[in-house]
Amino acid sequence: MFRAIAFFSSLSLSTLAFVFGEKPNIVFILADDMGYGDIGAYNQDSNIETPHLDALSAAGMRFTDAHSGGSTCVPSRYALLTGRYPTRAKLDAKRSPTIEADRATIASLLRDNGYATAMVGKWHEGFETPNREFDYDKPLRGGPADRGFDSFFGMHASLDIPPYFYIRDRTPTAKPTNRIAAGTSEGGPEGWTRIQGEFWREGPIAPDFVIDQVTPRFEEEAIAVIEGYARSKKEKPLFLYLALPSPHTPWVPTPEWQGKSQAGMYGDFVMQVDAVVGNVVAALDKANMSDNTLVFFSSDNGPVWYDKDEEKFDHVSTGPLKGMKGDSWEGGHRMPFIAKWPQGIEAGSVNDHLVSFADLLATFAELVDSKPIPEGSGEDSISFLSGMIGEKVPSSRRTIIHDTNTIRNGDWKLITQLGSGGFSPPRRIKPEPGSRLTGQLYNLREDIGETKNRFLEYPEIVERLKAKLEKELAR
Repeated sequence: MFRAIAFFSSLSLSTLAFVFGEKPNIVFILADDMGYGDIGAYNQDSNIETPHLDALSAAGMRFTDAHSGGSTCVPSRYALLTGRYPTRAKLDAKRSPTIEADRATIASLLRDNGYATAMVGKWHEGFETPNREFDYDKPLRGGPADRGFDSFFGMHASLDIPPYFYIRDRTPTAKPTNRIAAGTSEGGPEGWTRIQGEFWREGPIAPDFVIDQVTPRFEEEAIAVIEGYARSKKEKPLFLYLALPSPHTPWVPTPEWQGKSQAGMYGDFVMQVDAVVGNVVAALDKANMSDNTLVFFSSDNGPVWYDKDEEKFDHVSTGPLKGMKGDSWEGGHRMPFIAKWPQGIEAGSVNDHLVSFADLLATFAELVDSKPIPEGSGEDSISFLSGMIGEKVPSSRRTIIHDTNTIRNGDWKLITQLGSGGFSPPRRIKPEPGSRLTGQLYNLREDIGETKNRFLEYPEIVERLKAKLEKELAR
């Protein structure tokens, strides 16, 4: 079928539905706090076995320059869902929904174009909680069921943030009437910090919510969505968004995976994530849906993995990249990004085009031959469909705004301050008095590891990128 695409490459992409005969199902699997170098397909020296993700990459396309919407959970998911840079929004997920009710999302766009839309997993884009408190006796508004998804089973935020309870559509499956003490692995034999290992915060918990069973429960729910769809009349194609809470803390692999990796509790949990992907793909195979299902896998941001962890376990979670979660450096936001679609993507292909999570909205719109994206929505979204299906065309994206201090343009990346900006120490470095070295400039084509700061060598590039960043932020 890929050769058919090449044959039809002279046609406009709007003819894809005619070529393929029907719109593809779409399954997007998002891991949480997983590094670029954890997967064997991205890092041959990884000390974590990921056979299912490696197989997904071999059967599809591996993107090498794909970036999440931010280097932490909320902004990254905002960009993925809305097609906008998170710098354009007020992201207070504890108080209110980050996504306005009238804003298009990937789910609402696909639903409006004839898809059945389902979400399973971690939302972390807020509900209507004006006093930062959930009212468990009323429908929970402003979440997935009000932002384009026909169905939702999941939780409100990360697995270390109380209250701990499941939500089905707009209703808690049980109230968090119990209380759980804080979890920690700090000071244990593997030497984790306070925010690693079995870290979760004290708080209310529902009787049906068991910390180490959340990832398996979401796997079961996602497979149930696929099986239920397979039993239906299939009058609509399916869009399933599976947002896993793992391998974000707490690192709680089930007994089957404990001690299986060479990278401690974290590596074990990554192996469990890999198994989830394998089981979801197997469910698609069993349902005879694989040929015309576009499966994506990525992570929302980088891992919490320090230099000491690299040395102890001989595992570099971000591969060749510098930094980790929260950082402006590449390890915070350059993500593993894999796409498999037997009817549309060449197996074993590699895409080195610059891609952003924000691009999913425009890509899906072009894929389903949608009407124009609603005005005022998805203004930062650029379709990468042509490159994904193998057309030899230049990438349309040249620039990404990573955060208010960081811009990528072509090969060059500017950070307007010194330090990581995130979890890696030092977060901030105050410039020396009178020094012109006030930021960081890297040529990523020559120096993907951001080892050589060219800030003082190329002042004209610094000024050009500063002006471009200011213009984009003001737009």
